[in-house]
Amino acid sequence: MKISFDFHLHSRHSCDTRKGSLEELANLAAASGITQLGFSDHLHTPYNLPDLASSRQEYLSLPSFSSLKLYFGCELSCVSQWELAEIAAGKVKDPVYGIREGGPPGGQMALGLGEEEIKQLGLQYIIGGVHWMLYEPLTPEQAIRSYHRQYLFLACHPLVDIIAHPWWWQGAWMDSDHCYRSYPWFDNFRRIPISLHQEFIMAVKENRKKVEVNISAMLLNPRYPESFKRQYLEYLSFLRQQAVFLTIGSDFHGFYNPLAIERASKILEGAGFKGEDFWQLEFVGLDKNNGLS
Repeated sequence: MKISFDFHLHSRHSCDTRKGSLEELANLAAASGITQLGFSDHLHTPYNLPDLASSRQEYLSLPSFSSLKLYFGCELSCVSQWELAEIAAGKVKDPVYGIREGGPPGGQMALGLGEEEIKQLGLQYIIGGVHWMLYEPLTPEQAIRSYHRQYLFLACHPLVDIIAHPWWWQGAWMDSDHCYRSYPWFDNFRRIPISLHQEFIMAVKENRKKVEVNISAMLLNPRYPESFKRQYLEYLSFLRQQAVFLTIGSDFHGFYNPLAIERASKILEGAGFKGEDFWQLEFVGLDKNNGLS
């Protein structure tokens, strides 16, 4: 099992990353044995559009690489229609991460880009990510419901190709050393009902989405307990058994770590995964203008 493709990489243009030129990252990835590499900087709301446009311009200036195919995508967060309207009306100053409080719980979900902007930016694929709750009361049960609702939204959205890092969490319930050991699901991943996993699987299969196996945010996240990571590998194996399309993303922010790629390869191999379990061949047909084949 050797990881040779990566479609989730952030550059210095991403709102939470201010280092790493695209050419530097491409060179490091190629040296790590990566043969297909996709840049996918964050966009939460249209406020982040200038950053993504800068990333696109740098991407177009990249030289050719003999052993590396390069692609240009984007990681879109699931946000609320309410916050998009508030930002469009100019009611918020510098909403780099959108508006993370004050909205209507359970409100209409949205993405910060439409089909026309995707074409204008030359985006070849879209990664949809859940990065926060949408104004619901902060309890473990509400966190599970909120995340699951957002995952179903992304799985059914026609513009989304890949679901990023399922069940990643950051924020509440962090211990003083910045680690997570308890809520919402780190002390027991089985707190999430199997019925929710089954509903998600049905949605991604019906809509032919890819589900990401994330290296840095999930498999190697130093803030997550090892017991959770073992349960998470069982979850990934369950997705594979259910014939879900899986892909791999490093989710590196501003550097490329070949040792992490090697470690993740060994972890996945130890869990019984093989190279053919990952649908990188789906991406061979990527076209600079037309996106996923």
